[in-house]
Amino acid sequence: MATTTNRLALSSRRTLRVALGTALCVALSFALDLPIPVIAPAFALFLLATQSRPLSFKAGIALALVVAATTGSGLLLVPLLRYYALGGVAIVALLLFVAFRYGLRGGNNLVATFFVAGVTMVSAAGTADFQFGTTVVGALVKGLLLALLVTGLVHLLFPEPARARPQPAAAPLSAPQAARIAVRAALVVMPAWLFAMSDPATYMPIIMKSVSLGRQSCTVTARNAARELVGSTLFGGLLAIALWFALRLFVHLWMFFLWTLLFVLLVEGTLNGIGRAWYSASFRLNSLVTMIILLGQSVQDSAAGKDVYSAFAVRMGLFLAVTIYAWLMLTLLDRRGVAENG
Repeated sequence: MATTTNRLALSSRRTLRVALGTALCVALSFALDLPIPVIAPAFALFLLATQSRPLSFKAGIALALVVAATTGSGLLLVPLLRYYALGGVAIVALLLFVAFRYGLRGGNNLVATFFVAGVTMVSAAGTADFQFGTTVVGALVKGLLLALLVTGLVHLLFPEPARARPQPAAAPLSAPQAARIAVRAALVVMPAWLFAMSDPATYMPIIMKSVSLGRQSCTVTARNAARELVGSTLFGGLLAIALWFALRLFVHLWMFFLWTLLFVLLVEGTLNGIGRAWYSASFRLNSLVTMIILLGQSVQDSAAGKDVYSAFAVRMGLFLAVTIYAWLMLTLLDRRGVAENG
């Protein structure tokens, strides 16, 4: 009985950390008018959902410096993409493969994820406008720093018990298996990145979604791909719609914070209680990331005086198109791998 109670208390602490950290980052990002306000809550959600203990001060600073260097390297690709487009695209594909393979072979998944986001987002933005590229680098670094500060705060408010076991890290894959899955993940990201190159300012959320799908494709199989990829995208869209109409009841930054807190608590707490086998941690994480990206963009559209509903419909349609492509690509490559092994 005591063991069950301790498990529930530990699960509740982690759920509260995820919900409070994500909601705080949402409120602070919009209050501070960050260039891309969805970056900090998405990073905080990823950090809190995958790390049971906070990063130390030195580790946090080192991570921020590494992210600044890796994302800034995306600007070095801009001349290649402008004047040697085919070679530049090949180099981006190679960098994505290396980053995903690094994470699958036991490397730091935080660095791998941020590197993929930086290379794709910064190179696309910089190719359209170099100044826009530097703005995206600044947004990524500011978003990460804010996420690190908020995660440290919520860990102080809801500390992890000293005797609690840390969340288990994924076992490193063999070199051939890691290479196959890394190719698959890179193929998931590349088409969305190429499409977004036509108008990076408008389609930046598509790149963010494709990076999330690329990371998700590293942990799912063809058997559960439809539920994990398509299901989490659809559920995230429904959450964004529900939160948008809830926010319209009383439009205020603090209500934005409170509604986000409530929705993340419901998703993390309720779905975790319904059944871990169906609603996996990956499903919950990617549903919430999708919700944050869609809702954040809708809030910015509303502030800019744009047609929120038509923009949301187009964005949701693109999200579904990218997700269905990722599902088909994953299924096709998995069947090919089984056939070759057979």
